Amino acid sequence: MSQEVEDIFRETGAILEGHFELASGLHSATYWEKFRVLNNPYHTERLCKLIAQHFVGAGVKAVAGPTLGGMLIAFEVARQLGVRSIYAEPVLSGAEGREGQGRDFRRGFSIAPGERVLVVDDVLTTGTSILEVMKAVERYGGEIAGVGVLIDRSQGMVDLGIPHFSCHRVSIPMYPPEDCPLCAQGIPLTKPGSSPR
Repeated sequence: MSQEVEDIFRETGAILEGHFELASGLHSATYWEKFRVLNNPYHTERLCKLIAQHFVGAGVKAVAGPTLGGMLIAFEVARQLGVRSIYAEPVLSGAEGREGQGRDFRRGFSIAPGERVLVVDDVLTTGTSILEVMKAVERYGGEIAGVGVLIDRSQGMVDLGIPHFSCHRVSIPMYPPEDCPLCAQGIPLTKPGSSPR
Protein backbone atom coordinates (compact mmCIF):
# COMPACT_ATOMS: atom_id res chain seq x y z
CA MET A 1 0.00 0.00 0.00
CA SER A 2 2.97 2.34 0.56
CA GLN A 3 3.47 2.82 -3.19
CA GLU A 4 -0.25 3.45 -3.59
CA VAL A 5 0.00 6.19 -0.96
CA GLU A 6 2.84 7.87 -2.85
CA ASP A 7 0.85 7.53 -6.08
CA ILE A 8 -2.07 9.41 -4.48
CA PHE A 9 0.26 12.26 -3.53
CA ARG A 10 1.83 12.34 -7.00
CA GLU A 11 -1.51 12.19 -8.86
CA THR A 12 -2.87 15.12 -6.85
CA GLY A 13 0.28 17.21 -7.42
CA ALA A 14 1.04 17.14 -3.70
CA ILE A 15 4.78 16.39 -4.01
CA LEU A 16 6.40 19.74 -4.76
CA GLU A 17 9.99 20.37 -5.84
CA GLY A 18 11.94 23.56 -5.12
CA HIS A 19 13.41 25.12 -1.96
CA PHE A 20 11.11 24.97 1.06
CA GLU A 21 11.18 25.97 4.70
CA LEU A 22 9.34 23.25 6.59
CA ALA A 23 7.20 23.93 9.67
CA SER A 24 10.14 22.55 11.68
CA GLY A 25 12.39 25.33 10.36
CA LEU A 26 14.47 22.85 8.35
CA HIS A 27 14.94 23.34 4.60
CA SER A 28 14.25 20.78 1.89
CA ALA A 29 14.11 20.48 -1.90
CA THR A 30 10.85 18.50 -1.61
CA TYR A 31 7.59 19.40 0.14
CA TRP A 32 4.60 17.11 0.69
CA GLU A 33 1.57 19.42 0.42
CA LYS A 34 -0.92 17.25 2.27
CA PHE A 35 -3.83 19.66 1.72
CA ARG A 36 -3.83 18.81 -1.99
CA VAL A 37 -4.78 15.30 -0.80
CA LEU A 38 -6.88 16.20 2.24
CA ASN A 39 -9.20 18.39 0.16
CA ASN A 40 -10.40 15.20 -1.54
CA PRO A 41 -12.74 13.21 0.76
CA TYR A 42 -12.19 9.99 -1.21
CA HIS A 43 -8.39 10.08 -0.83
CA THR A 44 -8.65 11.22 2.81
CA GLU A 45 -10.96 8.32 3.61
CA ARG A 46 -8.61 5.81 1.95
CA LEU A 47 -5.51 7.05 3.75
CA CYS A 48 -7.21 7.34 7.14
CA LYS A 49 -8.56 3.82 6.72
CA LEU A 50 -4.97 2.54 6.88
CA ILE A 51 -4.48 4.24 10.24
CA ALA A 52 -7.88 3.15 11.57
CA GLN A 53 -7.33 -0.47 10.54
CA HIS A 54 -3.93 -0.54 12.24
CA PHE A 55 -5.43 0.55 15.57
CA VAL A 56 -8.61 -1.54 15.58
CA GLY A 57 -8.54 -3.50 18.80
CA ALA A 58 -6.27 -0.98 20.58
CA GLY A 59 -9.10 0.21 22.81
CA VAL A 60 -9.13 3.71 21.30
CA LYS A 61 -11.86 5.95 22.78
CA ALA A 62 -10.84 9.22 21.12
CA VAL A 63 -8.59 10.40 18.30
CA ALA A 64 -6.63 13.64 18.76
CA GLY A 65 -4.64 15.67 16.27
CA PRO A 66 -2.95 19.06 16.14
CA THR A 67 -4.50 21.89 14.17
CA LEU A 68 -4.71 22.11 11.18
CA GLY A 69 -4.07 19.02 9.05
CA GLY A 70 -4.06 16.71 12.06
CA MET A 71 -7.59 17.70 13.02
CA LEU A 72 -8.90 16.61 9.61
CA ILE A 73 -7.16 13.25 9.95
CA ALA A 74 -8.38 12.90 13.55
CA PHE A 75 -11.97 13.44 12.44
CA GLU A 76 -11.86 10.84 9.67
CA VAL A 77 -9.95 8.21 11.67
CA ALA A 78 -12.38 8.72 14.58
CA ARG A 79 -15.35 8.36 12.22
CA GLN A 80 -14.01 5.07 10.94
CA LEU A 81 -13.27 3.78 14.45
CA GLY A 82 -16.66 4.92 15.74
CA VAL A 83 -15.18 7.14 18.46
CA ARG A 84 -14.99 10.89 19.07
CA SER A 85 -12.52 13.32 17.54
CA ILE A 86 -10.73 16.14 19.36
CA TYR A 87 -7.94 18.51 18.44
CA ALA A 88 -5.23 20.46 20.24
CA GLU A 89 -4.51 24.08 19.42
CA PRO A 90 -1.35 26.09 20.09
CA VAL A 91 -1.29 27.73 23.51
CA LEU A 92 -1.58 31.48 23.09
CA SER A 93 0.44 33.86 25.21
CA GLY A 94 0.85 37.59 25.60
CA ALA A 95 -1.51 40.45 24.87
CA GLU A 96 -1.16 39.96 21.12
CA GLY A 97 -2.27 36.31 21.34
CA ARG A 98 0.90 34.89 19.82
CA GLU A 99 1.58 31.19 19.86
CA GLY A 100 3.39 30.18 23.03
CA GLN A 101 4.72 26.82 24.06
CA GLY A 102 2.79 23.61 23.58
CA ARG A 103 -0.81 22.78 22.74
CA ASP A 104 -4.02 22.38 24.67
CA PHE A 105 -7.55 21.13 24.21
CA ARG A 106 -10.08 23.98 24.23
CA ARG A 107 -13.64 24.45 22.97
CA GLY A 108 -15.02 22.14 25.62
CA PHE A 109 -12.88 19.12 24.70
CA SER A 110 -12.03 16.89 27.62
CA ILE A 111 -10.27 13.61 28.27
CA ALA A 112 -11.27 11.30 31.08
CA PRO A 113 -8.49 9.91 33.29
CA GLY A 114 -7.26 6.66 31.75
CA GLU A 115 -9.08 7.28 28.44
CA ARG A 116 -7.14 5.74 25.54
CA VAL A 117 -6.36 8.36 22.91
CA LEU A 118 -4.87 7.78 19.47
CA VAL A 119 -2.74 10.73 18.35
CA VAL A 120 -2.58 11.39 14.59
CA ASP A 121 -0.99 13.93 12.26
CA ASP A 122 -0.34 14.49 8.59
CA VAL A 123 3.45 14.62 8.13
CA LEU A 124 6.02 13.60 10.76
CA THR A 125 9.28 15.52 10.42
CA THR A 126 10.62 16.52 13.84
CA GLY A 127 7.64 15.26 15.86
CA THR A 128 7.10 18.58 17.65
CA SER A 129 3.34 18.82 17.00
CA ILE A 130 2.72 15.17 17.87
CA LEU A 131 4.76 15.40 21.10
CA GLU A 132 2.81 18.54 22.08
CA VAL A 133 -0.50 16.71 21.58
CA MET A 134 0.79 13.70 23.52
CA LYS A 135 1.78 15.95 26.43
CA ALA A 136 -1.67 17.59 26.37
CA VAL A 137 -3.35 14.16 26.49
CA GLU A 138 -1.17 13.13 29.43
CA ARG A 139 -1.87 16.41 31.30
CA TYR A 140 -5.55 15.43 31.29
CA GLY A 141 -4.72 11.95 32.54
CA GLY A 142 -5.32 10.25 29.21
CA GLU A 143 -3.37 7.24 28.00
CA ILE A 144 -1.67 7.26 24.58
CA ALA A 145 -3.04 4.32 22.60
CA GLY A 146 -0.66 4.94 19.70
CA VAL A 147 0.47 7.42 17.05
CA GLY A 148 -0.47 7.33 13.37
CA VAL A 149 0.66 9.61 10.53
CA LEU A 150 0.12 9.79 6.78
CA ILE A 151 3.75 10.49 5.86
CA ASP A 152 6.86 9.85 7.96
CA ARG A 153 9.78 11.87 6.68
CA SER A 154 11.67 11.80 10.00
CA GLN A 155 14.20 9.23 8.69
CA GLY A 156 14.11 7.47 12.05
CA MET A 157 15.50 10.52 13.86
CA VAL A 158 12.40 11.10 16.03
CA ASP A 159 11.74 9.22 19.26
CA LEU A 160 8.10 9.55 20.28
CA GLY A 161 8.59 7.16 23.15
CA ILE A 162 6.24 4.62 21.60
CA PRO A 163 6.15 2.85 18.22
CA HIS A 164 4.16 4.67 15.58
CA PHE A 165 2.37 3.73 12.36
CA SER A 166 2.79 5.58 9.07
CA CYS A 167 0.96 5.09 5.79
CA HIS A 168 4.18 5.89 3.91
CA ARG A 169 7.83 6.58 4.78
CA VAL A 170 10.12 8.75 2.69
CA SER A 171 13.77 9.63 2.93
CA ILE A 172 14.34 13.15 1.68
CA PRO A 173 17.33 15.29 2.73
CA MET A 174 16.56 18.13 5.14
CA TYR A 175 18.99 20.83 6.22
CA PRO A 176 19.34 23.37 9.02
CA PRO A 177 19.19 26.82 7.33
CA GLU A 178 22.88 27.50 8.04
CA ASP A 179 23.92 24.27 6.24
CA CYS A 180 21.41 24.38 3.38
CA PRO A 181 23.03 23.86 -0.05
CA LEU A 182 19.91 25.33 -1.69
CA CYS A 183 20.46 28.58 0.21
CA ALA A 184 24.13 28.52 -0.82
CA GLN A 185 23.03 28.25 -4.46
CA GLY A 186 20.74 31.27 -4.05
CA ILE A 187 17.57 29.33 -4.86
CA PRO A 188 14.58 31.37 -3.61
CA LEU A 189 13.05 30.00 -0.41
CA THR A 190 9.33 29.26 -0.15
CA LYS A 191 7.47 28.77 3.13
CA PRO A 192 4.38 26.72 2.23
CA GLY A 193 1.23 27.55 4.10
CA SER A 194 2.32 31.08 4.96
CA SER A 195 0.36 34.10 3.82
CA PRO A 196 1.84 36.18 1.00
CA ARG A 197 3.18 39.52 2.26
